[in-house]
Amino acid sequence: MATDSLGAAKAAKNDEFYTQWPDIEREMNAYLEYDPDVFRGKTVLLPCDDPEWSNFTKFFALHFTEYGLKKLISTSYAPDANRNGAYYAPTLFETEAPQFDPSRDMANGKLFVLEAKDISGDGKINIDDLQWSYLKGDGDFRSPEVTALRDEADIIITNPPFSLFREFVVWATDGGKKLSVIGNINSITYKEVFPLIQANQLWLGVTHFNMGMYFRVPAGFVWADTYKFEREQGGVKVNRVPGVCWLTNIEHGRRHEPLQLMTMDDNVRFNKKLKGQPYQHYDNFDAMDVPYTDAVPSDYDGVMGVPITFLDKYNPEQFEIVGSFNAGAHGDEIGATKTEIVTNGKSLLWNGPVIDKQPQYKRILIRRRHTE
Repeated sequence: MATDSLGAAKAAKNDEFYTQWPDIEREMNAYLEYDPDVFRGKTVLLPCDDPEWSNFTKFFALHFTEYGLKKLISTSYAPDANRNGAYYAPTLFETEAPQFDPSRDMANGKLFVLEAKDISGDGKINIDDLQWSYLKGDGDFRSPEVTALRDEADIIITNPPFSLFREFVVWATDGGKKLSVIGNINSITYKEVFPLIQANQLWLGVTHFNMGMYFRVPAGFVWADTYKFEREQGGVKVNRVPGVCWLTNIEHGRRHEPLQLMTMDDNVRFNKKLKGQPYQHYDNFDAMDVPYTDAVPSDYDGVMGVPITFLDKYNPEQFEIVGSFNAGAHGDEIGATKTEIVTNGKSLLWNGPVIDKQPQYKRILIRRRHTE
């Protein structure tokens, strides 16, 4: 397996971020509100995890009985496969276990399993009943042994390395599983991800793009000089990542809430963001540009180009996704003509959205559904 590229990706992209408890709880509660039995009788896999640092395993171990889980599985990367592993030191949870092996501890990933067995004898099923062993390999999710765990599971939940997000989504969806994973706003336009969203096989969770999320970071993490947000919460070092979202194919009620709309005329008159300016059409594709999600009109039946943040409010019963402009990456798919743009004296062919010969931001193309 490509452990070197995995380690380089995790180091170079600062991927070693650990999700905080409230963010996990908020997302899982939304699924439970829609379907209280969503986890009942299910095997949940948490790859790319580490119970010593991450909250995912702790969270599901605490709720194991309440959620009615059949089995909880999590896997961790070997420290040697992670160039941020310099901060790693085995804990008493590991060193006091009879299976602890210093010769394998740095090179092998770990497998953690929780089943409905009261191993501790305290009358409860919780993290004290978690059993662990070494994996044969380094814990790369693409390895045959972790893929076998994927095939055993019903639901996959994790915060994968952002720089390996494309590969992770392909790996997870190839297994035909329910999943809930954290990604950034740009990931929704990836060629591996957007077709799933368009086909209503993947959608956004309940976390707003504009909320951002704070992640726990390793002790040696260095913030950018321009970083202006909190660096510690409750004695834990954190880093704020903007434009973060959950991507899932688990139902939740929020995605079925209709977006409240005004007519085109009312938007031009009353929507302060439009500043009284009429809607414009693209030069290179038959669609109208809607620069803000709250400016989507209720009385336009043609194709509209909306910001990618529209997906935060997307209701599949109210709108159909036609395609996307992604800085030219998807323009060919929807029949957009390439337009010559001159920028800083340089000429380029652009098949992203163009208005008055000027390139526009990425857009998702939608059309209103008629349900009456």
